Amino acid sequence: MAAVAVLGACGASQGPAASAAAPAARPAPTAPVAPQAEPTSTAVGGVQYRGRLTQGGWLRGTAPAGTRTVTLGGTALPLAPDGSFFAAFDRDAPASLPLAVTAESGFSLSLPLAISPRAWRIESINVAKRPGQLPDAEFKAKRAAELARIGAARKQGSAAAGWRQAMIWPAGGRISGEFGAQRIYRGEPGAYHAGIDLAAPAGADIRAPADGVVVLAASDAPFTLEGHLLILDHGMGLTSAFLHCSDLVVHEGDTVAQGQLLGHVGMTGRATGPHLHWALTWQGRRLDPRLFATPQR
Repeated sequence: MAAVAVLGACGASQGPAASAAAPAARPAPTAPVAPQAEPTSTAVGGVQYRGRLTQGGWLRGTAPAGTRTVTLGGTALPLAPDGSFFAAFDRDAPASLPLAVTAESGFSLSLPLAISPRAWRIESINVAKRPGQLPDAEFKAKRAAELARIGAARKQGSAAAGWRQAMIWPAGGRISGEFGAQRIYRGEPGAYHAGIDLAAPAGADIRAPADGVVVLAASDAPFTLEGHLLILDHGMGLTSAFLHCSDLVVHEGDTVAQGQLLGHVGMTGRATGPHLHWALTWQGRRLDPRLFATPQR
């Protein structure tokens, strides 16, 4: 599994400023593979699961009575009282992961899951990667506190059952930034886009994609990069983050229902125009929101 990544700026790294020497022509970006149209369902040895078994995708399942543990690739999965469990696959998940179930009797079953690869939109640029500006001490201290708050929020956990639901889109508008898109600067990878951008107008409603608990609401002081940031915990380690909001109408600790108003679209933080950046994570793994949401209207 990929290592835990901390929420940062919503976009991939940008290219350098124009110079006297013109860079080589850019090749056309690699076209992304369209998400699977429908989830697949499987039942083996009393274990039932359904999901989109692809990079950035998800899995919901049910273990039989008497199950002691369920693991995915060695990661223990919490079990709901009815034996249900949830797991998801990072953007860079390997081609195969074992789903292992151990009964109270000691009997164990290992199911190899084939994780379909995705062809991400990759753009190779024949220029050097621009080094980031060295932050001053004040920024570094402020950013460290923000990242600590984000990390703590994602570790809180809740009893929310949003992880069981088919999600709805938190805002309208076309997808203006794709999950997983990345630039390569003379062989050096830049940061990939860890969510999706929705080109919604300023002031548009942001609604809960699924039931959850508000674990972070940067209502008063916007974060340096994310602006007015909201994080919802949907249960089982699944969280949604909403960046660049103009304002938030919910508070930390609030329990929200699917479709409930959370705030409004803005361009706070590091944003060049109004839009909503929606990111999903599960235990530090970055997920593709398009694989969780119902088809766009």
